[in-house]
This record gives sequence, structure tokens and C-alpha cells, in this order.
Amino acid sequence: MILNDQKIKEFLEKKELVIEPLDEIQIQPSSVDLRLGNEFSIYLDSERILDIKNSEIEKHLKKIVINNNESFIIEPKQFVLATTKEYIKLPDYLTAFVEGRSSIGRLGLFIENAGWVDAGFEGNITLEFYNANSKPLKIYPDMRICQLVFAKMVSSAQNPYRGKYQGQKGVTASRIFLDKDLKD
Repeated sequence: MILNDQKIKEFLEKKELVIEPLDEIQIQPSSVDLRLGNEFSIYLDSERILDIKNSEIEKHLKKIVINNNESFIIEPKQFVLATTKEYIKLPDYLTAFVEGRSSIGRLGLFIENAGWVDAGFEGNITLEFYNANSKPLKIYPDMRICQLVFAKMVSSAQNPYRGKYQGQKGVTASRIFLDKDLKD
């Protein structure tokens, strides 16, 4: 079952679902808009190959923090990691889908490649951006950038999310090197 605005407000009031900070304008008929934070990361051109088994992959990222009154430019064909302003906490019986806003997609900005938030997750959402436009795109902290669509599960997850991104704050680089199936 996808939660409607009434159910979302109910879960928020009961503190079963946490989204902070949150303004009433962000609650849509069947989703909650999330705003862009002020932290970004881009991969440096110095590395020719990124090895997913390398635990130091974060060293290949340049972190950029801007003030709330500044803008960030995404160049054509550029891949950027960003973060939401909001910190979320899902109960063990709610999952969420991260969806880009249509108005932004119409400008050629692809938002999120991995748009699933497992039940039990807590943290800021790291977003993956790709500018498919031939023009640079200027974006701004606090703008509504994506939306979360919540689905109530038939029962609580037997093994809710407590993984490698639990509690993340700000932009978080890939931690795929921690996957058990990649260990030597």
C-alpha cells in the first residue's frame, strides 16, 4: 500500500516516520518532497579506473560544500553525488522509493540511480545526479529536488536495514568494498 498524504501525516505525528527538517509544503498527495542539501562530491579525473574493491575509493572524490545562498553547477555529462537536507528514519515496516521530480527531469537532470530505501534505514539520502543536457544546470540548496514515495509492508521486515549506510550524514561515497561477496 502506497501512503497518501493523510497517512504520511499520521505516521509523522506519531513519530513512527521521521523526516527532519520538514515543512508542510513538502507533503504531496502521495509523496514527500525532499530538498537539496549543500554538500556535493565529484570524482577526480586523476584516476583512470575506480576499483570497487578499493576501500580508499572516497579519496578519489572531491567534496564541495556551498553556502545556502550559493548555487552549484552540474556540467553536461557530469556525474555528481549530492545529499538531501532532510534526515529520515523509516520504521521496520515502511520502505520508500526515491523519485526525481518531473520538472527537474525535463531539464535533463537524472536523479538517483539506486532509488530504493529499505525498511529500517536511517540517515540523509545520498543522491546520484547525471546531467544529460548539453547545457550546464545550476541547482540550489533547499530547492525541492526529489520525492519519497512510501509503501507499507504487510509486516515488519525480519531483517530490517542496519547496513553500511545506516546513519549516514551528508554525501556518502560508495562502500561497496564492504560487501561480503567481494571479500578475497
